[in-house]
Amino acid sequence: MSLKEVLLGSLLCGGLWVSASHAAEAPVLKIATEGAYAPWNFTRPGGQLDGFEIDLAHELCERMKARCEVVAQDWDGLIPSLNAGKFDAIMAGMSITEKRQQVIGFSRPYAAPLNGFLVMGQGALSGLPGAGRSIDLDQDEAGAKALVEQMRPLLKGKVLGVQGSTTASAFAEKYLADLVEVREYKTVDAHNLDLLSGRIDAVLANAVVLKLATEAADMHDSKMVGPIFAGGVFGPGIGVGLRKNDDALKARFDQAITAAVADGTVRRLSEKWLKLDVTPLK
Repeated sequence: MSLKEVLLGSLLCGGLWVSASHAAEAPVLKIATEGAYAPWNFTRPGGQLDGFEIDLAHELCERMKARCEVVAQDWDGLIPSLNAGKFDAIMAGMSITEKRQQVIGFSRPYAAPLNGFLVMGQGALSGLPGAGRSIDLDQDEAGAKALVEQMRPLLKGKVLGVQGSTTASAFAEKYLADLVEVREYKTVDAHNLDLLSGRIDAVLANAVVLKLATEAADMHDSKMVGPIFAGGVFGPGIGVGLRKNDDALKARFDQAITAAVADGTVRRLSEKWLKLDVTPLK
């Protein structure tokens, strides 16, 4: 076997993302996103994918000397399709959690997870306690439980919308299940529409996504209330989803993300798209 064949075989064993027909060129890295989670990732009217994670994906690929191909995949199909080999990685606002780590691997975080409540109008929930506070569930779970107790009289019997199979739904199940009716949706847009129409009383989701929602013309009467939560069931951050055995690809992503954090690229892109610096703390 020639040295060229040995090297090519080593690359192929390191992951499916290297194409033998393009071994002499930059390898193609296929990254899936939801395309329905603005401003993290979204689909423009012409079908073009755009947003913070799309720009960051191309930045990371450039650092890894790879060519990005970003494709859209429904949220519920992201992890099964990754493990089926339909693409190489996921960048879709996916928080790193213990439950997900049972079935896939992750890069180091490229963004911090910030989550909050959104309500309409000036009803009872507009006075939800904790406004202006940030609660790290890893550092102050007792504080979170104390806040939930303060919220109890206002939340009792209300309907809360969350996107299914997300950290928001995990938080609702752990802390709010005995207080509210939790209603799960396929997308954030879907639960925001039900909030607007009055079919639910509040939503819990990524704070950046909800802040953007308040700027939409038909959501001008909406506002974020209560505290911002991070850590705990929300995980250590948002990372690139990878197949468990893709150690070489994980190492390349980790190196690229570390460099993008260190030189301010993550901060620059997040402030451009999210109007907030979501650079991970760790």
